[in-house]
Amino acid sequence: MTMFNKVTKTFQWGSHTVTMETGEIARQATGAVLVNIDDTVVLATVVAAKTAKEGQDFFPLTVDYIEKTYAAGRIPGSFFKREAKPSEHETLTSRLIDRPIRPLFPEGFYNEVQLVIHVMSLNPEVSADIAALIASSAALSVSGIPFDGPIGAARVGYVNGEYVLNPGPSELKNSQMNLVVAGTDSAVLMVESEASQLTEEVMLGAVVYGHEQGKVAIAAINDLVREAGKPEWLQAGTWVPPVKDEEFIGKVTRLAEDKLRAAYQIRSKQPRTQALREAYAAVKDALTAQEVAFDEVKVEQLMFDIEARIVRSQILAGEPRIDGRDTRTVRPIEIRTSVLPRTHGSALFTRGETQAMVATTLGTEQDSQLIDALDGEFRDNFIFHYNMPPFATGETGRVGSPKRREIGHGRLAKRALVAVLPSVSEFPYTIRTVSEIFESNGSSSMASVCGGCLSLMDAGVPLKAHVAGIAMGLIKEDNRFAVLTDILGDEDHLGDMDFKVAGTSAGITALQMDIKIQGITKEIMQVALAQAKEARMHILGKMTAALDGSRDDVSEFAPRLYTLKINPEKIRDVIGKGGAVIRALTEETGAQINIADDGTVTVASNDAAKAQDAIKRIEAITAEVEVGKVYEGPITKLLDFGALVNIMPGKDGLLHISQIAHEHVNKVTDYLSEGQIVKVKALDVDDKGRIKLSMKALLEKPAQQPQAQEGSSESDQQN
Repeated sequence: MTMFNKVTKTFQWGSHTVTMETGEIARQATGAVLVNIDDTVVLATVVAAKTAKEGQDFFPLTVDYIEKTYAAGRIPGSFFKREAKPSEHETLTSRLIDRPIRPLFPEGFYNEVQLVIHVMSLNPEVSADIAALIASSAALSVSGIPFDGPIGAARVGYVNGEYVLNPGPSELKNSQMNLVVAGTDSAVLMVESEASQLTEEVMLGAVVYGHEQGKVAIAAINDLVREAGKPEWLQAGTWVPPVKDEEFIGKVTRLAEDKLRAAYQIRSKQPRTQALREAYAAVKDALTAQEVAFDEVKVEQLMFDIEARIVRSQILAGEPRIDGRDTRTVRPIEIRTSVLPRTHGSALFTRGETQAMVATTLGTEQDSQLIDALDGEFRDNFIFHYNMPPFATGETGRVGSPKRREIGHGRLAKRALVAVLPSVSEFPYTIRTVSEIFESNGSSSMASVCGGCLSLMDAGVPLKAHVAGIAMGLIKEDNRFAVLTDILGDEDHLGDMDFKVAGTSAGITALQMDIKIQGITKEIMQVALAQAKEARMHILGKMTAALDGSRDDVSEFAPRLYTLKINPEKIRDVIGKGGAVIRALTEETGAQINIADDGTVTVASNDAAKAQDAIKRIEAITAEVEVGKVYEGPITKLLDFGALVNIMPGKDGLLHISQIAHEHVNKVTDYLSEGQIVKVKALDVDDKGRIKLSMKALLEKPAQQPQAQEGSSESDQQN
């Protein structure tokens, strides 16, 4: 008899076999599920507090995705040999899991919930993020915590015109799309994608396909819950939804509605924000004057709900939006390039009250980022960083290391631009682009895409096309809906969807969608994509007018890169013993030198003359000795039987005593001395690389003496 009440469910999912287990591991957690997809094993655990903290006014959900190096049979490379702070990939995957599950917790549920996901084993051809999403959904579903799930998730590739379910890293190399979709049985909640300029129809088809495939996982999770699910908190009375005090709601509404409506007639963000603050304060003062007992947190939540109702009803009624625009208009755009004189490329992109200053720096291979991923190390030659200081929203706050949001926005902008970058062979620079958000009122990540594209072009990076991004919103009530182009920050908070689309005139390069409600239909997504394309084309026109293509050359302040190809067997000659040769080359020429395993040498320098000097030296070191060619060089050593002559850098040949002169040579020192510069001809190079030289071959043969020969003949005859 076992001590575990273990329940296992197995199902076939495309080409993969998926096993879900609960009841054996992590039994102290509120919910725990182990998911195995073809040897990629992920454990998801969830713990929820039974009560909310006093005065809690938000839902404190924490999601931590953790990759253990033992999962891939590796030992951490750090000094302490243990996992340290989360990597960028772990942070992004934590966000990927958080986004689709957060909207499914009930309104008013403020109990602390922590979801921790451990990658325990990794098959390099099965990505752990989809397994983590499935495991998280299952753990929440069996826990009994109030959760309107489960959700399913799937990765979709696009190869040879066909959708591919859950492609592995090898398949993704040949895929034109890498899309992750998550949702419930009835609705899509989250989409994250990068693509190679694909059409709206192909992208929408991928979302629908992925959602359908995710339902297979949902059905299996429901089976697991029926057999192993814990009592639901709602049924057991562990958590009771807060009861609405209709009388108090009515009182606050009467005090607040007119003030809030007046505030939302103000078109500029800062005056509107100030008017809203004053409205909140006035309502609290009025309640205090009426001697009404109230909780400030509840009053603020009620007023936020009133704000949402006012804004949403106005938009659905066809009235102007918060800033006076209609649903399809993009805010005014101003663009400047080459803004920062000493950077390699820069652009200032302003759209309404959102502004991004984007700078691009070009570096060498040595500047590329070394990524220590679970499945091995690799180098990234394109780095995109996004920063948003607190002053961008007129606030004070901590300035320091990037938060999850900043990391996520940077990755989204990077995804949007990767599709149009040149290959490393075409443009062998390491590229770092940094977006500094100086103003933010909606869609700063898409401003980073636009500014990033212009900054790259200003730096002379030969992009294949301009890339623009736009954020779309949604207001939906029953069967009525309105899709909003270029949403403001307030419209993001008060609306039902944040849908970001980036792409070229030919198609989409990145897509991110977060939906806060259920019931988003294919029709709504079609409208959103069509409206986004219209806005994208408008922005692309503005960008092209500002800078119609990449600069013909890189900045005068950027390093110049020169490449040459050498025989891979000669790499050791260029590096030298202990790196002595390449170190001397670098120090003497001031150039940076990188050598790839295939013999590609990249020389970088801000001074073209120094770069050419380094190239000539490398060519001399790696040059092959040509039989029959004449060389000139110093004698490096005298031997009893000849001398060694340095004819090329690192190459000495033997000048045998018999090849010094036509006449008989008794002593080498009678003809040669160390350091003497001599001309020699290469006679031969044997299989071991030994070089035979000759001075004699370059000397004119002495004239014969016929008289002496004739005299000797006469004497012979006399004899």
